[in-house]
Amino acid sequence: MTKTAAIIGAGFGGLALAIRLQSAGIATTIFEKRDKPGGRAYVYEQDGFTFDAGPTVITDPACLEELWTLSGRKMSDDVTLVPISPFYRLCWENGTRFDYVNDQAELDRQIAAMAPEDVDGYRRFHAYSEELYQEGYVKLGSVPFLNFWQMMKAAPQLVRLESYRSVYSKVASFVKNEHLRQALSFHTLLVGGNPFESSSIYGLIHALERRGGVWFAKGGTGALVKGMVKLFTDLGGTIRTSAEIHRIEGQPNRVRAVVTADGIAHPFDMVASNADVVHTYAKLLGGHERGRSYGKSLANRRYSMSLFVIYFGLKGKRPELAHHSVLFGPRYRELIKEIFTAPKLADDFSLYLHAPSVTDDSLAPEGHSAYYVLSPVPHLGTADIDWDVEGPRYRDRILDYLDQRYIPGLRRDLVTVRHISPFDFRDELNSHLGSAFSVEPILTQSAWFRPHNRDDLISNMYIVGAGTHPGAGIPGVVGSAKATAGLMIADAGARA
Repeated sequence: MTKTAAIIGAGFGGLALAIRLQSAGIATTIFEKRDKPGGRAYVYEQDGFTFDAGPTVITDPACLEELWTLSGRKMSDDVTLVPISPFYRLCWENGTRFDYVNDQAELDRQIAAMAPEDVDGYRRFHAYSEELYQEGYVKLGSVPFLNFWQMMKAAPQLVRLESYRSVYSKVASFVKNEHLRQALSFHTLLVGGNPFESSSIYGLIHALERRGGVWFAKGGTGALVKGMVKLFTDLGGTIRTSAEIHRIEGQPNRVRAVVTADGIAHPFDMVASNADVVHTYAKLLGGHERGRSYGKSLANRRYSMSLFVIYFGLKGKRPELAHHSVLFGPRYRELIKEIFTAPKLADDFSLYLHAPSVTDDSLAPEGHSAYYVLSPVPHLGTADIDWDVEGPRYRDRILDYLDQRYIPGLRRDLVTVRHISPFDFRDELNSHLGSAFSVEPILTQSAWFRPHNRDDLISNMYIVGAGTHPGAGIPGVVGSAKATAGLMIADAGARA
């Protein structure tokens, strides 16, 4: 008899897991609260513009391609990925600019112009990042850490690589120039981590990008979501949108059904949640003693910062911009400390600017261009900010800053604008404290210390996405799907 599985949430992790299960012969149904799939990769359409709500940086395309090859298909049949260069343009307020490209000679040239003494140091950091990539991503990225001893087997190599040090600390041991230190350590912010506290294991992101490149899905990240949905449904899977799950029912050590908002119970052999981990345990499993106790424990963990994101469309085009830009403010260490610990909003900010129209004309009406700009901000447990009041003010401050420094004429040419705040992460995505990336990626909340891919006590309850191992980011949640799928397929006795 065919085994059945329910997946709560159609984010990248939920979709990748669903594809793997359906490819293995497990009849899989995804339940999605919102009106369309994507989760954090939702798409807004406004005044003729298309805005990707969330992730825009696609790395390690091989981890995505693998989802198609499971059933003998090609990702290129459903999705077109376009390489981006430079990966990022890094800009500082003193006028310094650095184009982070995948060309060693060009990197050497730019580093030599910035800090000649750091050329060799960068090469040594790159070699170190390669070691981290092999140990932390290739060997462990899709391995479910279900017991402490699994992690201890990996410990000697991770200790040798000084994973107990922070990313910034390790970067600083290789290069002396402060701009270069920032350029090589900011990546942890893309997965919700503080570079001064996140384990240096996250330094592997640099090698991941250098090896696999940085890509953009033609039509936007939403086009990648559509391609994954098409693959899943072509395989016979079912996806139900506007179908919020209110609770998960079952006995103390097994779940048996998910209950939708209309009160109907849908029985399944296995359940996996791509929803926020605190929401999953404290609310959806709130009728179980396990859910109540573990949900309370999870709520007391450290969570990543939140985000404030502005989506805007302009008359005219700005071909001089890079596809991805990181705009560093006047402070780095002090600003990041405030984002993670201060009870208020900082007076300054650092920004990530996405200008997809540089690469793809389809996202804006003819003669126009689409953008989003993102600012890391404290989550609601750190700073109790009324974003309904502060949001419009913060939006205007950021747009004025861009107009003055990076996009002259922005205010003059502004056609449409919208924003999301920590309130939206809390209310639309059920994110604990409005956190944008779930459990903060510090050493004591990584690998075995993160919520496990399969629950320790409920034998047919599983977790996928940013809150479990290995963590946030598209490669992270797709890796979590591989780890969780391996457990579910083995537990179901289905073909691998």
